[in-house]
Amino acid sequence: MPPVVIPRTRQYPRAVLFDLDGTLVDPAGGITRGIEHGLKSNGLPVPAPEILDDLVGPPLAIGLEELAGVPAASIPAVVRDYRAWYREQGIALSVVYPGIRDALAALKGAGVALAVVTSKPTPLAKTLLAHHGLVESFDVIVGTSADETAAPAPGGAKDHLLREAASTLNVEPSECTMVGDRRFDILAAKATGARSLGAGWGFAPADELATAGADAEIAEPQQLLGALLLTEEA
Repeated sequence: MPPVVIPRTRQYPRAVLFDLDGTLVDPAGGITRGIEHGLKSNGLPVPAPEILDDLVGPPLAIGLEELAGVPAASIPAVVRDYRAWYREQGIALSVVYPGIRDALAALKGAGVALAVVTSKPTPLAKTLLAHHGLVESFDVIVGTSADETAAPAPGGAKDHLLREAASTLNVEPSECTMVGDRRFDILAAKATGARSLGAGWGFAPADELATAGADAEIAEPQQLLGALLLTEEA
């Protein structure tokens, strides 16, 4: 398939920031099965499938406690066992959503700065992207601390991650568009002045993205380039 070419008469944001799981990459059960493994390994009950799906997005420690009811004392062991399973088996289950590679290539070719902003630990995010040959597509990859004992941001907030990515790219958040499939991505954009684009193919329950205040929402990655467009004028 020939590369997508963006006409010079179209203007896009200076930077586009992407969430990872549920936006760029379909975990295809790699996350939920890993969480199930972590819970079972520690003698803990496995919640219903819809709750497991809701754990894709927020920092895992927060999701395990608030959504799955895991006792705080058990969370480090569950996370440890999940991470080990995910590295060994979960990454291989994941797939890049159709249309993502073409969109990234087109944006990069147009000179748009690209970043990943994820609640995954940064080293693990880089490993996942490298597995799919996507690391070189991004100018910066911003995730959470590799120290699993570090406290996540309150409520799973990603504001500080978005600001870090924008600063590293030497742009203002207001010059960025954040693309993500969960409310955490939309709320981070609103808190920092960035534009937000909801990835409707991800893991958000019905109406979550609209309720969070997404500036726009699209149903499939093939709509990314059109939705990211700011103006037809150069």
